[in-house]
Amino acid sequence: MVLFCLFVFAISKLLKFLCQNRKQGCIFFSVHRTMFHQCIKLHTVICHHTSQHSSPRPDFSQGSACLTILDYDRGSTFNVFVGKGQLIAGMDKALVGMCVNERRFVKIPPKLAYGSEGVSGVIPPNAVLHFDVLLIDLWNPEDEVQVETYFKPEKCTRRVQVSDFVRYHYNGTFLDGTLFDSSHNRMRTYDTYVGIGWLIPGMDQGLLGMCIGEKRIITIPPFLAYGEEGDGKEIPGQASLVFDVALLDLHNPKDGITIENQLVPESCERRTQTGDFIRYHYNGTLLDGTLFDSSYSRNRTYDTYVGKGYVIAGMDEGLLGVCTGERRRIIIPPHLGYGEEGRGKIPGSAVLVFDIHVADFHNPSDSVSITVNYKPSNCSLLSKKGDYLKYHYNASLLDGTLLVSTQSLGKTYNIVLGSGQVVIGMDMGLQDMCVGERRTVVIPPHLGYGEDGVEGEVPGSAVLVFDIELLELVSGLPEGYMFVWNGEVSPNLFEEIDQNHDGEVLLEEFSEYIQAQVDSGKGKLAPGFDFEKIVKNMFTNQDRDGNGKVTVEEFKLKDQEAKEGHDEL
Repeated sequence: MVLFCLFVFAISKLLKFLCQNRKQGCIFFSVHRTMFHQCIKLHTVICHHTSQHSSPRPDFSQGSACLTILDYDRGSTFNVFVGKGQLIAGMDKALVGMCVNERRFVKIPPKLAYGSEGVSGVIPPNAVLHFDVLLIDLWNPEDEVQVETYFKPEKCTRRVQVSDFVRYHYNGTFLDGTLFDSSHNRMRTYDTYVGIGWLIPGMDQGLLGMCIGEKRIITIPPFLAYGEEGDGKEIPGQASLVFDVALLDLHNPKDGITIENQLVPESCERRTQTGDFIRYHYNGTLLDGTLFDSSYSRNRTYDTYVGKGYVIAGMDEGLLGVCTGERRRIIIPPHLGYGEEGRGKIPGSAVLVFDIHVADFHNPSDSVSITVNYKPSNCSLLSKKGDYLKYHYNASLLDGTLLVSTQSLGKTYNIVLGSGQVVIGMDMGLQDMCVGERRTVVIPPHLGYGEDGVEGEVPGSAVLVFDIELLELVSGLPEGYMFVWNGEVSPNLFEEIDQNHDGEVLLEEFSEYIQAQVDSGKGKLAPGFDFEKIVKNMFTNQDRDGNGKVTVEEFKLKDQEAKEGHDEL
């Protein structure tokens, strides 16, 4: 019995040697043999059919296929061609028509085995042989790569071509379903060029023509995979491979950005140029739709200069030529995005998709823009610095977002023009306006509320639009004056103010006198200011020594103070 076992072992080694030294495809199978009711375990494994035939039970009668037998005890495969005389006649016949993962119990009579001669010392003459066979892989030398697409997006604007760079996930199995590798397990895509030899030939072929989001099964015979030697790790020699592939994105190193205009306003008087400052919202996704960032989630626009290198090169280019209110999609290849390294949630070599909505833009050299919508026929009195104005306005952003309206508040907005009570741009926009006039004033942020804006009211770096109607204009005083006389000035002015004739004027005396002059129409205060503040300012300017009293020596009129420029009488 010992000699019998040794002989069978030697035969299996010989068959393995014969098959592995043929430059053709193989079938892999597992054989459990029973002879004369005694079991000798020569365990083998058989892999999957990879021929061009679609039949689930391939027919080997027209050609040859190779089997690989794996001895479980030694962990090695046995590869053999079917129908080529490498096996005993009965086994050649028994294996024809088997499917991958099919198991057969084979009984072979002596005339189709070792006949009346047997094998000296091992197999007796006229022995009936019993085999327990499991097929796990098969292929034919004429096989090609098989591609089965089981999901394809409705929209497919681009397909993989030679020299494209792709990112994809895959599960790699043998024909019997055994998993040998998976990018999903590593939680990272496989990134490579296609068709330039970076992949096994079968995968180079199988990826061609795929769309973003497409899923396909690529079956590769061993001579287009890792051949007779395998990969030296997980993949044995002569193994057919099955890859379940999902393509996430693709690009070509020659690609530029792609722009898809989704909404362009009918009125577009100005488009962005290099050096402009832009505010926009965006959603950033990968080509497979995975969201990696959104300004909407932060409830704040992204603000930056255009064409100055403050953003990735592709976005710098994609932001040129947009209108306020425009929506566009910008597709950026990785060499114009975050490159091979990626950033944060953005994987390396990822194509980026930005859906942007432009809120506004301006240039640091911009001034206030004024558009007169209506001007009365009688428009002789024009507003100037120092005038007291009452007006209504609607304030909005360039995209039409309403910020505030005085009409909804039920009151006018009242200011002294040029006194710093409003932003610089509004002071400029209200100049030379007549009562009843309506105009639109566009104010860039450097003449408005700047980079900081007004928390909860005006966004930082926002361009503001004011629709204004001037309702009332009270002419102001000459620049530098807070009070003027409407007639001749009394030569005994100090004595008139000094009611108790003690040679000193107190603030109370001074205030009562000024109020009387205004009430009688003899004098006029600068409009729009608080009476008490004006009078106190005038008194302080007269009180040279700051002791709270004005003497006749300290008291002087405005025309006597030309050099000092005090805001007093």
